[in-house]
Amino acid sequence: MRTLILLALAGLGAQLVDGSLGMAYGVTSTTLLLAMGTNPAAASATVHLAEIGTTLMSGASHWRFGNVDWKVVAKIGVPGAVGSFLGATVLSKLSTEAAEPVMSLILLALGLYVMSRFTFRGLPKGNLGKPLRRRFLAPLGLVAGFLDATGGGGWGPVGTPALLASGRMEPRKVIGSIDTSEFLVAVAASLGFLFSLGSQGIDVAWVVAFLLGGLVAAPLAAWLVRLLPPRVLGSAVGGVILVTNVRTLVNSDWLAVSGAPATLVYVVLYGLWAGALAYSIRAHRKEKATAAEVAAEPQPVGL
Repeated sequence: MRTLILLALAGLGAQLVDGSLGMAYGVTSTTLLLAMGTNPAAASATVHLAEIGTTLMSGASHWRFGNVDWKVVAKIGVPGAVGSFLGATVLSKLSTEAAEPVMSLILLALGLYVMSRFTFRGLPKGNLGKPLRRRFLAPLGLVAGFLDATGGGGWGPVGTPALLASGRMEPRKVIGSIDTSEFLVAVAASLGFLFSLGSQGIDVAWVVAFLLGGLVAAPLAAWLVRLLPPRVLGSAVGGVILVTNVRTLVNSDWLAVSGAPATLVYVVLYGLWAGALAYSIRAHRKEKATAAEVAAEPQPVGL
C-alpha cells in the first residue's frame, strides 16, 4: 500500500509538472520505475497505459482553458502515434540487460536537453501567429513518438521545445496542444506494448496509482500553466532526470563505477544542477523586473 501511495503522489507531481510545462510526465515516471527495478519495457508500458487517462483529462482541461490548437494536434499527433507504436515494438524486442542502459542514455540525453534548454534560453518569443507546416510537424511527431516509447518519455521534451523555438505559438497553446496530442501517442504505444509483451511485467495496481495521481493534477496544471515559471521548472525537472539516470549508468555493467570516482561524479552533477537552478531563478527574476519597469514607464500621449 505504501508503494501505491508513493506512486500516486509521483504521478500527481509528474502530471502537475507535465501539464504546466508540456513535458516530463513520462521521463519522470519511467525514471522512478527503473530506479525501483522494473523491466524497461514494462516500465514504459505502465507509464503509457496510465497516460491514456491522464492525457485525456489533461487535454480536456487545456481545451477548457483555451490552450489547444486542434490543427497542430492533428498534424503532429497522428505521426506521433505511428512513431510511438514502432518505438514500443523495438523496445519490447530488447533484452532487459540491454534495454536498461539504453533507456537510461535516452533519458539522460532528454534530461540534459530539458535542463540546458530552459536554463539558458527560457521561453523564446516572436513570429507569433505564423502557421506551422505539416512538413515540420510530421517528422517532429514521428521522432518524438518513437523516443517517447523507447525512452519511456520524450514526447514533451522533444515536441514542446521544438514548437516553442519556432516562436509561432503562444507558450500556453504549445503546452496545451502537446499535452492533448499525447493522448494519441499514449494509445498507440500502449497497443504496441500489449501486442508485443501482452501483460508481462505490467502491474495493474501501479498503472491505476499513476493514473489516479495524474487525474487529480491534470485540471490544476492546466490552470497553473499561466502562473508558474516554466524556466525554473524546466531546470528542476531536467536535473532530477539527470541525477537519477546517471546513477543507473554508474551502477550498470557498462560503467560499474564505485567508490571515490562515483562520489566525484555525483558531486559534480549536483553542483551543476544547483547552478542551473540558481541561474534560472535569477534570470526569471530579472525578466520579471524588466517587464515591470517597461510597464511602469509613462506612455507617450498622441497629439
